[in-house]
Amino acid sequence: MATTAFGLEKLAARELEGLGYAPRVVRPGRVLFEGDAAAICRANLWLRTAERVVVLVGSFAASDFGQLFDGTNSLPWEAWIPRDGAFPIRGRSHKSQLSSVPACQKIVNKAVAERLLAAHEVNSLPETGAKFGIEVELFDNTASLLLDTSGAGLHKRGYRTSVAEGQLRETLAAAMVTLSVWNRDRPMIDPFCGTGTIAIEAALIGRNSAPGLDREFAAEAWPTLDAALWHTSREEARDLWQPPLEQRIIATDLNAKSLELARHHAERAGVAGDIHFQQRAFEDLTSSRKYGCMICNPPYGIRIGNEAESVALHRKLPIVLRRLPTWSHYVLTARGDFERLIGQEATRRRKLYNGRIECTYYQFLGPKPPRGDGETGAKPQSAKAEPVFGGLKEDSARQATEFANRLTKRARHLRRWPTRRGITCYRLYERDVPDVPLIVDRYEDALVVAEYRRPHDRTPAEHADWLELMLRTAAETLEVDRDRVFLKTRETQSGEKQYGKFGAESETMTAREGGLEFLVNLSDYLDTGLFLDHRQTRQMVRDEAEGKRFLNLFAYTGAFTVYAAAGGAASTTTVDLSRNYLEWAEENLRRNKLDGPPHQFVAADSREWLTTLPREAMFDLAMVDPPTFSNTKRTTTGRQEIDDWDVQRDYAALLEELAARMPVGGVVYFSTNFRRFKFDEKLLPSYQAREISKQTVPEDFRNQRIHRCWRLVRE
Repeated sequence: MATTAFGLEKLAARELEGLGYAPRVVRPGRVLFEGDAAAICRANLWLRTAERVVVLVGSFAASDFGQLFDGTNSLPWEAWIPRDGAFPIRGRSHKSQLSSVPACQKIVNKAVAERLLAAHEVNSLPETGAKFGIEVELFDNTASLLLDTSGAGLHKRGYRTSVAEGQLRETLAAAMVTLSVWNRDRPMIDPFCGTGTIAIEAALIGRNSAPGLDREFAAEAWPTLDAALWHTSREEARDLWQPPLEQRIIATDLNAKSLELARHHAERAGVAGDIHFQQRAFEDLTSSRKYGCMICNPPYGIRIGNEAESVALHRKLPIVLRRLPTWSHYVLTARGDFERLIGQEATRRRKLYNGRIECTYYQFLGPKPPRGDGETGAKPQSAKAEPVFGGLKEDSARQATEFANRLTKRARHLRRWPTRRGITCYRLYERDVPDVPLIVDRYEDALVVAEYRRPHDRTPAEHADWLELMLRTAAETLEVDRDRVFLKTRETQSGEKQYGKFGAESETMTAREGGLEFLVNLSDYLDTGLFLDHRQTRQMVRDEAEGKRFLNLFAYTGAFTVYAAAGGAASTTTVDLSRNYLEWAEENLRRNKLDGPPHQFVAADSREWLTTLPREAMFDLAMVDPPTFSNTKRTTTGRQEIDDWDVQRDYAALLEELAARMPVGGVVYFSTNFRRFKFDEKLLPSYQAREISKQTVPEDFRNQRIHRCWRLVRE
């Protein structure tokens, strides 16, 4: 009998059939087959997915201890165990009246001992010889007495000398490879290889190497089993070993220590030349080879990593794997929400267990290879020609054409407009084509494309391919290098995420506007550092700034401060919670040779900072352009607290606090991009208010409600 982990019974049965036996799955985890003594040797050497090979000595009904004793005592133990043989007893019970395993072990031990004493005609059993492990298995009131021929579990091949966190059992790794369509003529990649188990097991399968060839088994020490059988079986296995793989398996991981162990294990397994181990991030996965198999066990936040990292990684899977359009993909994960996270269903699913963790093996079958391209020996699979992840829908070409036509028309319309106004950055396209809901801003020789999330019928991978098509279309139509097209995806943001850094490419440039220069970052933030829709508002501030004490709240990168300084402001105060953005604001002033003592930079919460000022006239001109929502973590008296900002709820209180620090006639420009914002003059008794949104939205903006703006005069 071959014992297996749950879910691997049919695989073990298939392996036994390959060895020439007639297996039968009798219950979960148990595969019965008949064979001669050599079958013990061959099964132990060759089974990749079984846990042990045991001899079924006998089976009988046992609903009480008497039946258990008599049935055990009646079996021919002396045919296997010599007078000095050690026979430790293990046991398990399921759905049986005899539920006390220790008690059952004692009964079996006594029954076997009495049988051996009588059969060998001795008075004692020293148990100093070879080990004959006995297992009593009670299932549904039937006792099965098993003799363990393997000793250590068959997953212990002998090549793995060190245990690392999150390692797969070798038997499970072999099962994952066996369940795939991979064969030695196809490429294979494991992008989360860890200590290399999946890649090594695949190489052993590809080389037709018996997994137990380099280890010992309990039955090798049995005097009742001819040692010549083991020698013959091993020689047979060595003769069947195939030459090295023509296409080396690729195994990558970020962890250098894990890769060091993986190389050591591959060397011990004799397949070091069949695997190329490489330190590489999953995001960098690519291959020019075709019709391969990607087989992996990514971290799922139980034994390695945390939940947030696991979710982000799983969502990234289809986006990265679309780069392998002809490949089939196999993922073992414990995440029940896996298909929801990747946005599409698997071709097949199979429940497997990674130790005690219940997992699902998701199988995504890719296109069949053409003849002469790795098809030899390939297993039958889906006939669909489309890639598993990604691809373009039929209407994509039409959408790209309409997008290109609109870009061409807009570029022609605006070709002289920027130069006449002294600007180099402007809006070119704003969701003009309903099926292409993108925004395209031109930054001299670069494009910044913003995507606003909205429902569509594409999978995440298909959508990534669609976006790539649109980015290429924009680059080709506007004659911009594709490497100078930057994509920003806008979703509902809250708190610190709204202006957080999400990249590290540091693609920066100098933008020119109104005779001034501004540092913009095209790659690393959701926004570039310069809000193009406030071009007119900035000019209004400059026109009023001469001799004024200027205050810039929620200042971001200080563009309004630069304009005020250029307009001759007597002093400027720039307030933002982010020190990074304040440094950016200082750099903008330096670029325009406007830095100096009159400019103060304050890293603080704008609302909280205002309340610390004396209630006297300190500023003559102010700009207030707050976020719609935010939450800020801060520590007070040893406790971490979160300050929430809601522009609709908090704007009036903030502006009234500001009024107490301004003289009569002082001017505040207040702006918001919250579409549902409701301005109520009654809440601002200190001001005379006038909405000036029509004057502040630039003409290159198709959306005339990109923001709303008011000019408030202190009364």
